[in-house]
Amino acid sequence: MKAGPETHFNFNLLTDLLSLSLSPSCRDCIFRGKMGIIEKIKEIEFEMARTQKNKATEYHLGQLKAKIAKLRTQLLEPPKGSSGGGDGFEVTKFGHGRVALIGFPSVGKSTLLTLLTGTHSEAASYEFTTLTCIPGIIHYNDTKIQLLDLPGIIEGASEGKGRGRQVIAVAKSSDIVLMVLDASKSEGHRQILTKELEAVGLRLNKRPPQIYFKKKKTGGISFNSTMPLTHVDEKLCYQILHEYKIHNAEILFREDATVDDFIDVIEGNRKYMKCVYVYNKIDVVGIDDVDRLSRQPNSVVISCNLKLNLDRLLSRMWDEMGLVRVYTKPQGQQPDFSDPVVLSADRGGCSVEDFCNHIHRSLVKDVKYVLVWGISARHYPQHCGLSHVLRDEDVVQIVKKKETDEGGRGRFKSHSDAPARISDRQKKAPLKQ
Repeated sequence: MKAGPETHFNFNLLTDLLSLSLSPSCRDCIFRGKMGIIEKIKEIEFEMARTQKNKATEYHLGQLKAKIAKLRTQLLEPPKGSSGGGDGFEVTKFGHGRVALIGFPSVGKSTLLTLLTGTHSEAASYEFTTLTCIPGIIHYNDTKIQLLDLPGIIEGASEGKGRGRQVIAVAKSSDIVLMVLDASKSEGHRQILTKELEAVGLRLNKRPPQIYFKKKKTGGISFNSTMPLTHVDEKLCYQILHEYKIHNAEILFREDATVDDFIDVIEGNRKYMKCVYVYNKIDVVGIDDVDRLSRQPNSVVISCNLKLNLDRLLSRMWDEMGLVRVYTKPQGQQPDFSDPVVLSADRGGCSVEDFCNHIHRSLVKDVKYVLVWGISARHYPQHCGLSHVLRDEDVVQIVKKKETDEGGRGRFKSHSDAPARISDRQKKAPLKQ
C-alpha cells in the first residue's frame, strides 16, 4: 500500500519527537514546554489582532512584539539535556555558491532540480514525495553552484510541523533562496511562506537596519538619532529594552526604522537573504495571469513541464548571487580563461587582497602591485593596490617584490662592511721602510 501525504506527515512528527535521546518523562516535559510557548505566542497574536492601532496603543503593541520575539527565540533553542541537535539534513557545502529550493509540497521543486542539474529527484503526483535533502550541481558561467531540493514545508513549519525547522535551518546556510510557487493557486501561499521564514529569523530581500546598538555595564540608556523618527520614539525604545531586561545600552538610529527593525537588532540572530519567487506551472493559467506574475518584483515565471524560461531563471539567479569571476595572467603569458577564481561579496569580498588570500594566505605580503584588465580598470593595464575592487571577468597579473641579496651589488651596495665608528676601524699596516 502506497503511503499518502498524511502518513508521511505523521511519520515525520514521530521522527522529530523520537530523535531526542531523553527519557520518556523528560520528553513529555519538553513537549509540554514547547506547546506552552506556542500557546503563549498565539495568545499574544490574538491580543494584537483585537487591539486598535493608534497613538495611544503603539507602546502596548511594541511590548507585545518584543514578547513574541523572545518566545520565538526560546522556541528555536535546542532542548536542555539533549545529546545533540537532532536529525538534521547533513549536506556538505560544495562549489562556489549554494541555492535552496523552498516551497509547498507538489509545486515542482524536484522536477526543477532534475532539469537544472541532471540529478534525479523522485517526483510523483502525491505530496511529500521528497523526504530528505537532495543536492545537485549547476554548471553555469564556468562556476559550480550547489542546488538543494528540500522537502515541502507547510503552514506552522516554524513551530516544528512537518520537519519545517530542519528545512529552514538548511535554507539559512544558503546564499539565496528560490521560493517555488504554483502559479495556478492563490497568492496566499507566498505570504504564508514569507511569514514562516520571518518567524525563524529570515528576512527576505531586506537589508540590515542602520541602527547602532551596544550593551553597557553602567551609565543607563543613551538614545540618539541622526534624523526625525516617525515610527518609534525614546519612550517606546525604553519599554522594549525593559522587556529584555536591558537597563544600560547605547542606541543610535541612522534611519527612520520601525519597531520590528529595532527588535531585530536587539535579538542579533537575524539573517538577511536574497529571495527569488519562482512561479511554476504557467502553462495551466492564462496569459493575463502570467503577465501579472512576471511584473511582480523579484519574480520569475517558468514551466518545468514545457521547459519554458529556464534560461531566464538561471540568469536571474546569477545576478542575485553576485559572483565575480577573476582570471589570472602569468607574466609574459596569455591569460588562463579555463579556471577562474570565483569571489563573492557575501563570501569574503571582491578586492585584490581577497583575491590574493583566495590563492594563498602568504601571497599578500609579497605583492608589489597588480595589473588589472577589465571593467574595473580605467585604462589597460591599470596598476592597482590591494584595496582595488574587482569586477566580473577581470584579468589580474600579480607582480611580486624582487628578492635581492642582502646589501645589493656594486655601486648600488646599501650596506658597508666597515664599522660604523672610526675608532673601531682597523689601521692599515705601515708601509715598508
